[in-house]
Amino acid sequence: MGTSPEPIAKLALEDGSVFTGRSFGVAGVNSGEVVFNTSMTGYQEILTDPSYRGQIVTMTYPLIGNYGINRQDVESRKVHVAGFIIRELAPRYSNYRADMSLQAYLKENKIVAMQGIDTRALTRKLRISGAMRGVISTEDRSDVELVEQARQGAQMAGADWVQAVKPDKPYEWSEAQGDWGFGNIVRGDGLHVLAIDCGAKSNILRNLVERGIRVSVVPPECSAEKIMSFKPDGLFVSNGPGDPAVLDYAVKPLQGVLGKVPIFGICLGHQLLGRALGAETFKLKFGHHGGNQPVKNLDSGRVEITSQNHGFAVEREGLEENGAVVTHINLNDQTIEGFRHKTMPIFSVQYHPEASPGPHDAAYLFDAFVEMMKSRQPLGPNRFKELQMMREQLAK
Repeated sequence: MGTSPEPIAKLALEDGSVFTGRSFGVAGVNSGEVVFNTSMTGYQEILTDPSYRGQIVTMTYPLIGNYGINRQDVESRKVHVAGFIIRELAPRYSNYRADMSLQAYLKENKIVAMQGIDTRALTRKLRISGAMRGVISTEDRSDVELVEQARQGAQMAGADWVQAVKPDKPYEWSEAQGDWGFGNIVRGDGLHVLAIDCGAKSNILRNLVERGIRVSVVPPECSAEKIMSFKPDGLFVSNGPGDPAVLDYAVKPLQGVLGKVPIFGICLGHQLLGRALGAETFKLKFGHHGGNQPVKNLDSGRVEITSQNHGFAVEREGLEENGAVVTHINLNDQTIEGFRHKTMPIFSVQYHPEASPGPHDAAYLFDAFVEMMKSRQPLGPNRFKELQMMREQLAK
C-alpha cells in the first residue's frame, strides 16, 4: 500500500490571494510577514537565522531538501521562521554529513510548511506589491477566514522581534570555524571583542574566534557603562529581526560608547549604528533576502556578490551629515550597504560577510575589524580596497 498524501495546506495573504498546496511540516496555523529568499542552497542556515523571526519564508529555487539536514550547520539553537514554503520537496536526500530529512527536521521543530504551490507567482506578487502579512495553515478553514486573519496580523514596521531572540544573560563564545575555516587570515590573537547579541548568527562569532579573538556576548540592553567595564578592544553589533526604529534601548548604549571603542556592525547592527549616529531608517518594499545580492565597494569599484537578509535600510543624508562616508551600495536598488566614519573607528555593512549560506567575497571585513582594533583609528579612504586585495592574496 502507498503512503497517504500529506494534508492540504494554504497560504493566505492580506491582499486576498490564497495559494493551496500540501503540508510537509507539522499540522497547525501560523502568521507572519511573507518574504522570498533567492538562495539555491543553505536552507538549514536560513531556517535557523534569528533575523527571520516573525517571517514566513518562500524559497525561489524550485527543489529544496536534496542534501538533508545535519546538526552542525545551524546559525542558532532553534528554527526561527514562522513558516516555510517551497515549490517541491526532494523525495530523497543524500549527503555524507546528513543526519535527517528536511521534513523530519521541520516536524521536530514544529514548523508549519507547505509545498506544491507556484512559488514564481508568489514571488512575483511580493516583488510587485511588496512583502505582505500572511497566514500558513493546515486547518480546515475557509479562504475568507484565513485572509481576514492575515489582515489582522502584526506589521513588521514597528515590531520589536529582538526581544524574542536575544540572550537572557551574558555568555562566552569559543567555537571557531573548524574544518570550514579560510586558512590564511589576519590574526587578532589577544584581542577581546564584546558582541551585542540582537539575534546573532553563529558564524559571525565563529569568524571572530577563528582569528584568535576572545568573544564575550551581552544582551542589547547592556548599558554604555557596562560595555566599557568589560574593557573590550572592540565592540561588535549583531544582526537581528524587526524594525530598528523601535530599538532605542539598543541605540542609546551605542551612543554612549561612540568614539571610545572600535565598533563593527552587521545587518541590524548596521542600522542601529546608523541611528546612533543620527540617521533615520526605513522599510524596504520587499527586502533583500538571498545569497546573490550585488554590492559595489565604492573604495575599490569592484562588485561583491553577497549574502543578505534584511527588510530595512539606512538613509544616506543623516549618515553624511554626521561624519559617515558611504562605502558600499546595493546595485539593485542603490540603497546603502555599508559606511565608515571619518573621525571615529566605526564601520558597518548591511549584508553578511560571514555568509553561511553564501559567497565569501566580503570576508576581508573581519580583517578590517581586526586592524581597526589594533590601531584604534578610523579606516582610511582606500583601506577596504587594500584589504580586499590582501584577502585575495592570502587565499591563494
